[in-house]
Amino acid sequence: MKNWFASLEARERIFVAAAAGAIMFAAGWLGLWVPLDTSHRTAETRVVEWKLSLAELRSMRGQVQVTANGRPTNINPNQSLVVIVDNSLRQRSLTNSLQRSQPTPSGTGIRVEFEAVAFDDLVLWMGDLNRQYGLQVESANFSVASSESPGRVNSSVTLQR
Repeated sequence: MKNWFASLEARERIFVAAAAGAIMFAAGWLGLWVPLDTSHRTAETRVVEWKLSLAELRSMRGQVQVTANGRPTNINPNQSLVVIVDNSLRQRSLTNSLQRSQPTPSGTGIRVEFEAVAFDDLVLWMGDLNRQYGLQVESANFSVASSESPGRVNSSVTLQR
């Protein structure tokens, strides 16, 4: 190859050297710089998304924190579970998604069924019931409501005192 390059005229050698330099530059640009720059931009986007998510979670902290002593705040052993569930659903504006609620055969629990309810709101509602009334989730079933409404689920939740 060295002999071939030496056999070229001066003008051709300059052209071949310039072409080789351009190819080396393009290979370095496309092989090193573009992937590094893309990775940097992707990481930067992720950091911004995490900061936004963290800000949202911090604003929700007060909604799910347990009281200072860790005990339920509104325990009334005589209050009906149906009334508790109804009031708490109204507070969280979940009544539109409620399909039915019925006491369990043991009488110490209630089964609540939802259709196309926002998953985040449902989890916050269950946290409210635990924190305020001492109700525990005995069982829960979730399924995706539809692909057109992301974040919404159909659910059946059984709560116990």
